[in-house]
Amino acid sequence: MNILILCTGNSARSILGEALINALGQGRIRGFSAGSAPKGEPHPLALKTLESHGHPTEGLRSKSWDVFAGPDAPELDAVITVCDGAASESCPIWPGAPVKAHWGLPDPAGIADIARARTAFEATYQALRRRVKALTADPMPDTREALAARLEEIEGTL
Repeated sequence: MNILILCTGNSARSILGEALINALGQGRIRGFSAGSAPKGEPHPLALKTLESHGHPTEGLRSKSWDVFAGPDAPELDAVITVCDGAASESCPIWPGAPVKAHWGLPDPAGIADIARARTAFEATYQALRRRVKALTADPMPDTREALAARLEEIEGTL
């Protein structure tokens, strides 16, 4: 199963989501991230937050959602937006006609005070971790309908 996490800048929330899906999916789910207007690099606190929880950060990068709309893109099973900006934008046509969901979270990248930003990144990580754990719980969704139902349930409860 392939899941794309979208945010406008692809520097914080979507990067955290990509890493969490790849870790908690244990090979059953592959996570990807992208943005409609990527910042060009992951936010340093996103990388530090992941590292503090033992996640590898090598290979994580900020990229355009166009990468996943082309003919060489992986076929997506789901696209999850994590910011209201990306959720309201007109998205490309995704290969595989994926299920769509919105897991809106506040943006920790816009906080200037370093102590408050660290706290916000940790809270965002924990919120995404709860959602990804619910997504990857057994039994895994094995149809589009089951995946859509699981994503809707997660969106409404976590």
